[in-house]
Amino acid sequence: MRSLRPSHPLSLALLAGSAALPAQAPGAGAPAANPPAAQPAAPAPTAARQQPPADGPWRLNAALGTPDWLKVSGEHRARYESLDNQFRFPSPNANPPVRGYAENDDAVMLQTLLRVDAGGGETLGATFEGIDARQYGLHDEPGTANDSNVDATMVDTLDVLQAYGTWRLGALGNGTHELRVGRETIDLGGRRLVARNLFRNTINAFTGASWLWQGEASMVRAFWTLPVDRRPGDADDLLDNRQEWDDQDLDVQFGGLFFDSRLAGRARYEVYAFGLDERGRFTRQRELLTFGGRIHQPRKAGDWFYAVELIGQTGESKTTKDAIVSDHRAGLAHAELGYQWEARWNPAIQVAYDYATGDKDPNDRDNERFDTLFGARRWEFGPTGLYGAVARANLNSPEVRLLLQPRKHLQFTVGWRMVMLAEDRDAWTASGLRDRTGSSGNHVGDQYELRMVWEVAPQSVDFDFGICYLAEGSFQDRASQGQGDDVTFGYAQLRWRF
Repeated sequence: MRSLRPSHPLSLALLAGSAALPAQAPGAGAPAANPPAAQPAAPAPTAARQQPPADGPWRLNAALGTPDWLKVSGEHRARYESLDNQFRFPSPNANPPVRGYAENDDAVMLQTLLRVDAGGGETLGATFEGIDARQYGLHDEPGTANDSNVDATMVDTLDVLQAYGTWRLGALGNGTHELRVGRETIDLGGRRLVARNLFRNTINAFTGASWLWQGEASMVRAFWTLPVDRRPGDADDLLDNRQEWDDQDLDVQFGGLFFDSRLAGRARYEVYAFGLDERGRFTRQRELLTFGGRIHQPRKAGDWFYAVELIGQTGESKTTKDAIVSDHRAGLAHAELGYQWEARWNPAIQVAYDYATGDKDPNDRDNERFDTLFGARRWEFGPTGLYGAVARANLNSPEVRLLLQPRKHLQFTVGWRMVMLAEDRDAWTASGLRDRTGSSGNHVGDQYELRMVWEVAPQSVDFDFGICYLAEGSFQDRASQGQGDDVTFGYAQLRWRF
């Protein structure tokens, strides 16, 4: 792998400036493997002015002296990424497959979020959050096959991420409920179907209405939305970080019902159903009903932790935008079991298994490839960004992971994952490669990952470093007709929360 060398002077300055901030008040320990997206508390309905904490982390709203009913917060993140041996094939059906992308790529990914929460009373509230996500270093070389791979997961320049009003409706049964209307991010359950992205440079958002009931031990959420389309979609515009407002329309609709409750002790269970209808568009024209459930128990020193999630999917879809609409029957199973010792460095070991169905026969009118909808995957399958070699589709994959916490604010993760296809006649969806005869086998490769997360200044500045190595398997070699190779990816990231 090439040396990590940021190619944009602004990011160098930001990285240096963030690293120079002093450590402040102690905070929580190293983040969990699957952290939920932050949910802000409702601002208090008083006119008092917020004062900077005596010895806590610096916060923008305290520095501005805003009243307690108005909270201003944000974060800035700078990440350098380096990929050696590109595995994606934009023309995988050619003979031989055409690589068409630069073999090696480097980029600096910048993301800035600014959020305002207002709540002038016990009944009404409002939230606005802006995003500015850019890349520097990716390139376009006309007339060559050396273009960078870029898409709308990397760039969303100066746009509205959230803008919604909240109507707190008071008591209902043994809990309280509220209604939200507008554009918002959604983060539910195991985050495999709908999530607020934490690693990716851009973030999924939805415009519509949602209802939330919260009890002492249970939660219900119902929503109907229009998924937000990130703009622009043209590669040249994305490479130039061109600004174009995100939008949504009635051609794509997404809604669902989600229930979560305590089971026993620390264990919890969830059941849910989500519907997606995009038949109004010339894309994959998905009309899907996705339903499932999860039982899980989080990590705790001196105890077992586990999770089991089963998902079914039915409806109609295409495998690509050019294919015919097929009957869709698919499913996913995830299981994990681990133990954390009460010992120095808080060691924990976890074994996991993921199975996402693939399309059994490319020539019939049935599509069995699982669709992860709007789910996230970094915390489970390794980094995304320029990498993202493992996706939740046509996947048969065991994993072993070791977690160590030598200090309160320092955590290491070491993992091995075997990446295989569930159906050898279907595609390795992350790359586009597909052998319709099945003669290339199903072993994509073995992924090895090392990650370190260090809270330099608790609740304020953290440093995230990771390396992934994907050792080439038989499928990657044969389906690419000898063009495949081992893939190496590394990143270094600083985040400042204010």
